[in-house]
Amino acid sequence: MGPAVWNAARAQLTAWLARPLTSLHLVVGVFGLLTLFGLVMVLSASNVESYTKDGSSYAVFLQQLAFCGLGLVLFWLGMRMPVRMLRGTSGLFLLACVALLVVVLSPLGAQINGAQKWLRLGPLSLQPSEPAKLALALWGAHVLVTKHALLHQWRHLLVPLVPMAVTIFALVMLQPDLGTTITLAIVLLALLWFGGAPGELFGAIAITAVAGAVAMAGLAGYRSARIQSFLHPLADPQGTAYQARQAMFSLADGGVWGVGLGQGSAKWDYLPNAHNDFIFAIIGEELGFVGCLVVLLLFGTLAYVGIRIAARNTDPWIKLVSATVTAWLVGQAAINIGYVVGLLPVTGIPLPLISSGGTSIALTMLVFGLLANFARHEPQAVAALRQDSVTSERRHGLLRLLCLRPPVPYSVAAATPRSPGLSSGGRS
Repeated sequence: MGPAVWNAARAQLTAWLARPLTSLHLVVGVFGLLTLFGLVMVLSASNVESYTKDGSSYAVFLQQLAFCGLGLVLFWLGMRMPVRMLRGTSGLFLLACVALLVVVLSPLGAQINGAQKWLRLGPLSLQPSEPAKLALALWGAHVLVTKHALLHQWRHLLVPLVPMAVTIFALVMLQPDLGTTITLAIVLLALLWFGGAPGELFGAIAITAVAGAVAMAGLAGYRSARIQSFLHPLADPQGTAYQARQAMFSLADGGVWGVGLGQGSAKWDYLPNAHNDFIFAIIGEELGFVGCLVVLLLFGTLAYVGIRIAARNTDPWIKLVSATVTAWLVGQAAINIGYVVGLLPVTGIPLPLISSGGTSIALTMLVFGLLANFARHEPQAVAALRQDSVTSERRHGLLRLLCLRPPVPYSVAAATPRSPGLSSGGRS
């Protein structure tokens, strides 16, 4: 291709990105592609285990499909929820999640594989730590935006956000669930970072986190074994390092193009949790480097559009929540992919929208719905969606398909002062 072709393509891309509804289209597009990709890979990665345990190759896939159906409802509701209602009820939402986390630790909680982190609701189970992530993001953003004028004082910056977050961390660690605690920590750090916290605070947090990790590794033998297997993978290749080594073998077998969808051998009991924590290894084996690259590009697009939504909105609460949940989802994906490829110790964090799951996938779909909702509240999007001409109705068929009403225009005069950390889409 010559320079003229590249210049024309760049001009078209620039024009498309400048359209008022581009953020909404990107969120819905990434959401749809990740969901479909995840369903296909869960079916491929789980059929052997499903047949062995339940006599049907579709047991795990049908469960995943059911939770995706629930998640689609939550996605649609997330797009329709009024922003002021979301912010106004964030405190009650957080208190409800904390209460459920306490109930989980009582005799009412269900223990599975040594972890007590579920509540049984008839044939279904609820993992309260999953909605607690979203509750912390919504309420934490409300606190920081409300106290914006006082955030230069460390007392107002840290209280009550950090004590509440630490309480949630402690309740989740008592289950125990290190992976979810790490994700909750990402939410807290993102709130502080995009809220404009000083760099000295993150240095203190890093020292505390290292000390806490060493302490937790010493208190729980399995955590220490995971760290040792990461540092010395050849020391126990058939023990604690087995899963990580099998994942590396799967990625190596895939090469550039993969062995073919459904043709992988790792899921034949060679790789534990193939359809959950280590599904990225199955993607690498069956679809090769190309399939892995597609996943990376999708999460890269999510990172771009999430920060774009934060930068283009005028509501400081929307700006902070958008950036925080984007950091949460992309950070969770980075950790999952990182330990599958051997760059991080195994932590048991699922790959958003791709790994099999129950509460986690439904909650992630709700978060995507909220991002789509925030995309609709960009000032240019509000203006475009509220046009009453026939041309506008034809142009915005996606909104008619989703049965969405035009968003209420945002009143800058009634806004809380803008958060400095997101004044330009990032931390000041």
